[in-house]
Amino acid sequence: MNLIKQTLIACIVMIASYQITTYAATNSPVGTWQTIDDVSGKPKALIQIQLAQDNSLIGKVIKVFPQPGKEMHEVCEKCKGEKHNQPIVGMSVLSGLKATDKNQWGKGEILDPANGKTYHCTARLSDKGDKLNVRGYIGMPLLGRSQTWMRIEDNNIG
Repeated sequence: MNLIKQTLIACIVMIASYQITTYAATNSPVGTWQTIDDVSGKPKALIQIQLAQDNSLIGKVIKVFPQPGKEMHEVCEKCKGEKHNQPIVGMSVLSGLKATDKNQWGKGEILDPANGKTYHCTARLSDKGDKLNVRGYIGMPLLGRSQTWMRIEDNNIG
């Protein structure tokens, strides 16, 4: 009887641990995200979002899916300063996002390597945690562009 109790308690602990881990993963944008090209609708890049020491979110490009006529090892020709002519893979493109509300982050910046411009940025995570609505804008959020990024499990990165 004691063995049954111990097994039951171990199962409950495992299930609770799994649920807590799943809840944390789906309520945080930390992880890997696939961006989609606005024009072609095809995958464009994988962005790895991490938590910085100041509890803000940072994101860097870990893989690109070259569009027709583009190179796999493309550099940011239109970027200014230290990012000019640097490889896009490995480049930090998202920074400073801070939690503003449940499943929402703001006050960050996002770089568009296609035009070299940096924009103010907000992000909103879907209830299921599988989509991240990222909005880049100038001035006020009304004047901007949104993209929906799709969460990619780390074991699906190839």
